Formats: sequence, C-alpha cells, structure tokens
Amino acid sequence: MSTNIIYCYSGTGNCLDMAKNIARELGDTDVVMMRSFPAVTDASEAKRVGFIFPCFGGGAPADVLVYARHIHIRPGTYTFAVSQSASYAGTGLAELNRIVPLDYWRTVTHQCSCIWLFPHTLMMPPCTPEEAQKRSEKLATEIAHEVLIMAKTEKKPRRNILNAAENKGWPMIAKKKAEGFRVSDSCIACGQCVKLCPRGNIRLENGKAVIGTNCAQCLGCLQFCPTGAISLGSITDKREHYHNPNVKATDLMEKVIHFD
Repeated sequence: MSTNIIYCYSGTGNCLDMAKNIARELGDTDVVMMRSFPAVTDASEAKRVGFIFPCFGGGAPADVLVYARHIHIRPGTYTFAVSQSASYAGTGLAELNRIVPLDYWRTVTHQCSCIWLFPHTLMMPPCTPEEAQKRSEKLATEIAHEVLIMAKTEKKPRRNILNAAENKGWPMIAKKKAEGFRVSDSCIACGQCVKLCPRGNIRLENGKAVIGTNCAQCLGCLQFCPTGAISLGSITDKREHYHNPNVKATDLMEKVIHFD
C-alpha cells in the first residue's frame, strides 16, 4: 500500500486535477476514484488519507458520503479533505467530518461546471479560466506542503443549515433536471458517456445515447461529449462547455492512479 491515499470524486476534472497535483507533491500516493464504489477501501496502512470532492447542491455528492462509510482508516491516521466549488463552500466538509474526523481541511473555488445554472466563467473570486487554473495549482502545492507536515485546522468545518437543507433536496432536483437531457443527431455513439457516467445512467440505443434520471449531475457526459451532442436545456447549447484542461474523460474512468 502507498504511504498516502487520496479518495477523489470529480465531475469535470477540477477535483481530479487538484488531487493529482497534491499527490505529485506528496509522493508515493494513490488517487482512488470515487465516481463509483472505490476499488480500494482498506486504508488502514496509509499514513495520510485525504478526500477531494466538489460541491453539488450545497454539499458533497451523495455518493461520496455513502462510500466514505465503507473506507477503513486506522485510528490516529492523519486525515484531510479539500472541497471545491464555484463560489460557496457548502456543508460537504462538515458532513464528511461526521463520518471521518478531519485533521485538516480547505475549500478552493474553481470554474463552474453546472452550466445550466451558471456559465463556467462564474466563480468567486472572479477569475479567467487561466487565472483560476494557476490559482488551483498554487493552492495544491500549498495544501500538499501542509499535509506533508501534518498541519491541523483549528476549527471543525462549519455545517450551514441552509446548505444542508439544499443538499438534502439535491437528489430530487438532479432527477428532475435529468429529465431534460437531450441527445442530438450529432451523437456518433462513441460510448464515452456510457463509460463515464458514475451511475450507469446512460446506454446506447439505436445508435444514440439515451440518458435516464438516476443522475448525480456531475455533467461529465455533457462537458466531455466530443461532438457536443448532449444538452440540458437550450441554455447549455448557448454557453461554452468546460472541463479541466489537464484532465481527459479517460482519466476520470481510472480506478486508481499512482504517483511515486
């Protein structure tokens, strides 16, 4: 087992890019993807265990909290987490802290991937995509150095009641929004979205992708579609699509990524 393990959920690549950059600085680190049930749940021999995930509807993606309950961490192991969002942090870190008590945590803002809600250029503080990426990389280095020395955050992550209520209703919102998915004739039935979907919610039928409603709203299918065939309302056709420039769809499909 590697010295460090980072469990990562990433929708359109920002969180995976952060996880990779931290892992490179830490060395001897496994990045274990949480888009589906983690391939590694026994972290009992790791020296440091981290979690990196986005803010979905005011909190952590529901699957992150479900999977976290199955991860075995030895008492006394150093734990850390990073939550990324376009603006407000939400209550995800506080919810994770109830499952895995965190020694260290940070929030980082980056581009918005939920483009049916906001254009991807919206983030706080306002940045261009290029500026946001440079900022993310700088913060990854900073976070990694603090994790290496096992720094601790004095306060527990704050549980915002309004965000918690928002997040509780997010699964129903996600399901309702998923009813609006449309696949145009530009679809080439490449199957990328089928492989990418964390919930197995997409299938190929009669030479075209068909999307169901068991959706987490990671929007990887839409943002990574090579022909732009997937939309979620007319607004997503008008707005520029976005995924992290350093992450490919195939990267999100990996189970474990090791860094020496």
